[in-house]
Amino acid sequence: MPVSVTMPRLGESVTEGTVTRWLKQEGDTVEVDEPLLEVSTDKVDTEIPSPAAGVLSRIVVGEDETAEVGSELAVIAGEGESAGGGEAAPQEQQQAPAESVEPAAEPTAAAEGTADEVAQDEAPAQEQAPAPAATGSGEGTAVKMPALGESVTEGTVTRWLKQVGETIEVDEPLLEVSTDKVDTEIPSPVAGTVLEIKVAEDETAAVGADLAIIGVAGAAPAPAKPEPKPEPAAAAPKAEPKPEPKVEEPTPGMSYNEPAAETEQAAQPAKAEQAAQPSAPTPTPQRPSAPAQGGGEEAAGYVTPLVRKLASEHGVDLSSLNGTGVGGRIRKQDVLEAAEKAKAAKAAPAAPQPAAAAPAAPPAKPAAKPQPSGKRGTTEKLPRIRKAIATRLHESLHEMAQLTTVVEVDVTRVAKLRAQAKDSFQQRHGVKLSFLPFFALAAVEALQTYPIVNARMDLAEGTITYPGAEHLGIAVDTERGLLTPVIHNAGDLNLGGIAKRVADLAERTRTNKISPDELAGATFTLTNTGSRGALFDTPIVPSPQSAMLGTGAVVKRPVVVNDPELGEVVAVRSMVYLAMSYDHRLIDGADAARFLTAVKERLEAGNFEAELGLA
Repeated sequence: MPVSVTMPRLGESVTEGTVTRWLKQEGDTVEVDEPLLEVSTDKVDTEIPSPAAGVLSRIVVGEDETAEVGSELAVIAGEGESAGGGEAAPQEQQQAPAESVEPAAEPTAAAEGTADEVAQDEAPAQEQAPAPAATGSGEGTAVKMPALGESVTEGTVTRWLKQVGETIEVDEPLLEVSTDKVDTEIPSPVAGTVLEIKVAEDETAAVGADLAIIGVAGAAPAPAKPEPKPEPAAAAPKAEPKPEPKVEEPTPGMSYNEPAAETEQAAQPAKAEQAAQPSAPTPTPQRPSAPAQGGGEEAAGYVTPLVRKLASEHGVDLSSLNGTGVGGRIRKQDVLEAAEKAKAAKAAPAAPQPAAAAPAAPPAKPAAKPQPSGKRGTTEKLPRIRKAIATRLHESLHEMAQLTTVVEVDVTRVAKLRAQAKDSFQQRHGVKLSFLPFFALAAVEALQTYPIVNARMDLAEGTITYPGAEHLGIAVDTERGLLTPVIHNAGDLNLGGIAKRVADLAERTRTNKISPDELAGATFTLTNTGSRGALFDTPIVPSPQSAMLGTGAVVKRPVVVNDPELGEVVAVRSMVYLAMSYDHRLIDGADAARFLTAVKERLEAGNFEAELGLA
């Protein structure tokens, strides 16, 4: 009977989604959990799997059309009445097994064996189905979908790092899970063997749902599932007397049927039956074999906009890749691995050039010439997530009366202290000492003195809220874009504590191991625009915060200084610009100037000897 494909709920606050691409067209056959279409919301782009096997008989919502959560997207029908009966039979075998057998006997006798044999194949499958469940629940430990943030209600399994039958240790990564806020690895809660995987790759599960079963070795239910599938070839014994004399001759030429031959090594006559029934081996290959058959965009069928973007940025040819995703689909990790291999390959021949001869220096100039981007002269569709970001930034910019004030700071004393203490600091705290912790500490101390910069305003309610702590957001540049992890209660940390928190959050953000809660709750944000050489910029304050501080590049240049003995002299100093954007509706220019002056005086005084262990 027809099965309706509906728009799933893709987040707590998501009420609708847009169909960006149909991966199957009307009339195409589709398997259970095979990607059917791609849906985009203002938070996430994802693929929707098919809930049933059959034929895509009708597409209700076209590409670029929007549908509400729960509305019908498409209809999947059985491949015929016999297929439809086959789908309903497993649910109704106890009520009327004879009725499902009799009508199937005539149409399937020639290609699929008799109905009696099909019933015999399905009977053992029913007996085996409860056994794995009992084993998993009785002898195994369920791995559940964790809560990956306060507002996160579900997650998508992007990759299984362990397969059924493999052993795993406690806290060893078991799978990767993605939400609309973060990608992270889920560790195993116990040591043992993976007995069962309940949620396949690219499928979505609610928080608290069972993902897998971990138990003792030898109890894995995985081998029990494929056994009923090759058993339809057991119909071969009825044809044994006819093809027996021909078995020995065509056997060497049957290499294209290796998947079926491996399951019947003990029954040579069955190979002849496979040759006589080409329809039998057709459904045998499943999606796990797809990655081995080929790679690239054609084999994968569809690659996400993120994958295309990464491939273009890193100069990776998608047609040369073998995807590791479902159905051979190329994933982000495949592109990044190919880019790393390409970099290593370029670095390998570059090493012997200096050793070979000094004249090798001139050819290095044309190699350093930047290559034109493949996007020149092209037009691409604006991703929905980028459109959402643009809308939010536009709203944040125009709902506030934003203004930027810039001051110049002499950080020569900080630079000298940093050079003097960086080795001992790294040995003591385990992280490198950069300028950023000094800027962060000075800003947090100024926020405690001038809490109006840390406050937020609600015009509708007519209130100003002063937070009881300083939650400092740190802008981090990642391959996915700019993310802002938060140092909660930054006012309770010293210089070493802030440096360690900055390094930890930045590393886990870049490696997709940050939690959603660590990306939310900032009351004030610090962005290090100088990390790429910019002298300063005018940051856009993210609502509901009221201010954001940008730190420029620390550069040495001649400036006029007032020496106690020599008077005004020109000296080379380490200088930096600090630019703070703020909501002028709440923060006056004088308030901003007082805050920046406090930061400036703290840095120029350079009284950090006690923090660095130099006092």
